[in-house]
Amino acid sequence: MSAVWNAAETAPLSPERKIERETHKLEKRLCRQVGQAIADYAMIGEGDKVMVCLSGGKDSYGLLDILLKLRQRAPVHFDLVAVNLDQKQPGFPEHVLPAYLKALGVPFHIEEQDTYSIVKDKIPEGKTLCSLCSRLRRAILYRVARELGATRIALGHHRDDILQTFFLNMFFGGKLKAMPPKLVSDDGQHMVIRPLAYVAEKDLVRWAEHRQFPIIPCTLCGSQENLQRKQVAAMLREWERKHPGRVDTMFTALQNVVPSHLADGTLHDFKGLTATGVADADGDRAFDAEEFPVATALPALQVVRID
Repeated sequence: MSAVWNAAETAPLSPERKIERETHKLEKRLCRQVGQAIADYAMIGEGDKVMVCLSGGKDSYGLLDILLKLRQRAPVHFDLVAVNLDQKQPGFPEHVLPAYLKALGVPFHIEEQDTYSIVKDKIPEGKTLCSLCSRLRRAILYRVARELGATRIALGHHRDDILQTFFLNMFFGGKLKAMPPKLVSDDGQHMVIRPLAYVAEKDLVRWAEHRQFPIIPCTLCGSQENLQRKQVAAMLREWERKHPGRVDTMFTALQNVVPSHLADGTLHDFKGLTATGVADADGDRAFDAEEFPVATALPALQVVRID
């Protein structure tokens, strides 16, 4: 009998069983990471009404789906309402989101505003549309949140979005700045949260495929191939491909900032520094060697001659 049991335990899993097991692991990971982010940043509390901004993309679908799962076992009671801004993009399938949300049994609101025409009219051909589109969307969603009585506005930005924003600000804005997991809105009236802050985009891609979300492509920013954000995203994917785990390490770095070892005088009083004679556990180790992993290979440098 023992041999029979051992043989059964070591029998190879069928392809269907392997997929089922991996999908279950993925679901657990997504719920754990979202739950951890909510707890770490106190994103949702007792009695909150969370307005989930649903664009029709994989990220916002995933956000709503995971929040619905977490609500069933959360230690606090909170309500969800899905909100979509119909920007009147040509060919936008107006029936998709209402049908999906009705079948799901989720309260929802569709806000119809022709921001598409405004953006196309104001932004010259070939220029980036995202900035104006984002400002218009934000103002409308803040108004809708007030009208619905929402206490939280949940956005579908994930870990990779946050890192992309960090590098975009560093490369092109001269700032060390990313997307915070939680912030007060520009008008000071709303709390904006990003529960997917710990979630990798590749996991959201897999989850969307598993759940078969009715994805609606964006004909504004989604159609622009020359965006710097897409270039930075490709850079991060290449780094992760060559050095697995690097993206995780970079995100962890955003949670371990040491102002005294940067150069911003507004965050650290460099001018007022004095030698007190007392050891500082967080102070500089000026002559200590940094302990980094040994590089297996460094990218080749391209030398450009400028005459």
